[in-house]
Amino acid sequence: MASKWIITACLLAAPALGETLPRERVIVDPEARQASFRPDEFLGAAIDGSEQGEIDRELTPHNIAAMKSAGLRPLTYRLRTELGVEVWHWNPVGEWSDPKHQQGYWTSSDKAGKPIRLSWGYRLPRRGNTVDNATNDDYSRLTDGDRESFWKSNPYLDPSVLHDGQRHPQWLVLRFDHARPIDGATISWGTPFAVHYEVQYWTGATEYDPKGAWVTFPHGAIGDGRGGEVTLTLSDQPILTTHVRILLHQASGTAPPGSHDWRDRAGYAVREVFFGIRKADGSLDDVVVHSPTHGQTFANVSSNDPWHRATDRNPNLEQAGIDRIFASKLGFGLPVMMPTGLLFDTPENIEAELRYIARRHYPVTQVELGEEPDGQYADPADYAALYLAIIDRAKAALPGARFGGPSLQSAFTDLWMPAKPGSWNAGFVSYLRQRNRLDALGFVSFEYYPFDDICGDIHAKLIRQTRMLEEVAHRFDRDGVPRSIPRIITEYGFSAFSGRAMSEMPSALLMAGVNAQWLTLGGSAAYMFGYGPNLPINQHQPCAGYGNMMLQMADPHGQAAERMPSYWAARLLTEAWTLPGHGLHHLLAAKLDSTDPDPDIVAYAVERPDRRLAVLLINRNAARAYQLELTSPHASFTGKVDMYRYGPEQYAWLDDRAKSRPARSLPPARYRQMAVDPIDLPADTLAVVVIRR
Repeated sequence: MASKWIITACLLAAPALGETLPRERVIVDPEARQASFRPDEFLGAAIDGSEQGEIDRELTPHNIAAMKSAGLRPLTYRLRTELGVEVWHWNPVGEWSDPKHQQGYWTSSDKAGKPIRLSWGYRLPRRGNTVDNATNDDYSRLTDGDRESFWKSNPYLDPSVLHDGQRHPQWLVLRFDHARPIDGATISWGTPFAVHYEVQYWTGATEYDPKGAWVTFPHGAIGDGRGGEVTLTLSDQPILTTHVRILLHQASGTAPPGSHDWRDRAGYAVREVFFGIRKADGSLDDVVVHSPTHGQTFANVSSNDPWHRATDRNPNLEQAGIDRIFASKLGFGLPVMMPTGLLFDTPENIEAELRYIARRHYPVTQVELGEEPDGQYADPADYAALYLAIIDRAKAALPGARFGGPSLQSAFTDLWMPAKPGSWNAGFVSYLRQRNRLDALGFVSFEYYPFDDICGDIHAKLIRQTRMLEEVAHRFDRDGVPRSIPRIITEYGFSAFSGRAMSEMPSALLMAGVNAQWLTLGGSAAYMFGYGPNLPINQHQPCAGYGNMMLQMADPHGQAAERMPSYWAARLLTEAWTLPGHGLHHLLAAKLDSTDPDPDIVAYAVERPDRRLAVLLINRNAARAYQLELTSPHASFTGKVDMYRYGPEQYAWLDDRAKSRPARSLPPARYRQMAVDPIDLPADTLAVVVIRR
């Protein structure tokens, strides 16, 4: 789409009498190339699953054209079903392992039939998690009060299947609303049951207390389990704790009567659990809240069985159909990063998806296996084992593709209530190394939402996130991820929770800064989250106000209407700082001549394919303007420069709760000036200076 900029002479408001603007020097070294990149591989956007009806409202011709006009060419498709502890029927046509009863394990058809426009997630009736990170409208079967329902672990983690020479104990954890005295338990087993297990309590003040440890109750080690319903005396005296765990070491390997599927006898099944104080009559004063709602005692489990039924479809968890994504050309015809399920899916369904993509000849060169396993509290060794179990089959199904993950919820995720504290990603990488399979990791991916709290001084947070992104790169080094493995941000934004900052000028400054800085840190790509039009909401903190991650604000019909700061930041990145397309750009050394370790101003320079230098300048101070002088250690910049500037003169947000909207939304200003003249950079503003050589 052709650039349409306002061309004007845009001047700073005159300073008050006697006031002078702070002066800073920006040093750009055209001879010091730091990295090379292509914009159509690095500057990307992400499209996610949605609630019922939203895919059709989002993927209209009007919205698709509006989204593409931002110039973000590479596309990643996000898999919301994995966040919702659900199986993805990526093709609504397929086969059940038990077709007579329309239930069991699902495999979508890999035949290239009628184009797939919509697909859905299916809830897991053997789920053990109370909460999830998507629709969050399901519950754990461990504490639902129904002895007919049950949780079952993932059969694909059973030692009879993995043969990796390593132990993969499964577990279930209950968290109480406050510390409770516990000396007894009742476990209602399903089939298969555990023959060797331990009942434990947590000694830490919180889940992440480094001094905390799992301790087996004095009588909590069971080596002769026989299933059924068993009441245990765990301790002679009650022990006060906030969490209890049942650690499962060895399964019975038995299946329910009439079963003909090997998966029915693999893993562990538990119908209901009870904990409390033993009474004189031998019964238990149960402190567990049993309810098929989020009022139940919180439960989390190591894994979940992907068994489900046709009736378990969740209409409120839609994914755009694979064919619809490629027909939309949202990826500009370039290779799209596609996902597969992993934690809540089967190898057969994953393999079929990849065969389908190959048969359609879709441009897919990167495949992400699963999404946010750390956010689901999955054990990194379990995720890694499933990853390796599918990788060779996946490569055969889609030759030439690079496979990776784990799509970390955060690069800073630590193991949850671990025996040994440490990085989740380090545990994943360690398992691959132990198996001598680090070569199976084609890229490492993560999501970057630096702040849960988006209240307070947002501009101070902007400055702080620079240090945080640096720490991400250092953390990957410490985790053992070689620099030769591409590092990809598959989603980024201020926060995983919506608020006003996402719709104000700092959202543009964050977007520009994250992309440019990630290049300097050796990153291979960054995908912006919030591609489609949306509306302002408040999810987490009332003080955060109303806003959203979105390039464009939607009208009442869901159609792109007003362009947001991130839209114009994208245009500056893709049409001024870089040139559109596949041209090779070179990142140059650029720095502020300042001793301040956390300066207001940051600068990033590139040499474009047209041999011009483009310098991205970001002023993260909310109130102070600067005058900048561009210098080089090797030569003087002469002649005229093209200036593009975007800040409060172009944009303002009207804060009116759910009715919040842009009060002013103009494109960046463009003008020319002499290279030797100082560059005016107002507060809360980003600019691109293009220097002719």
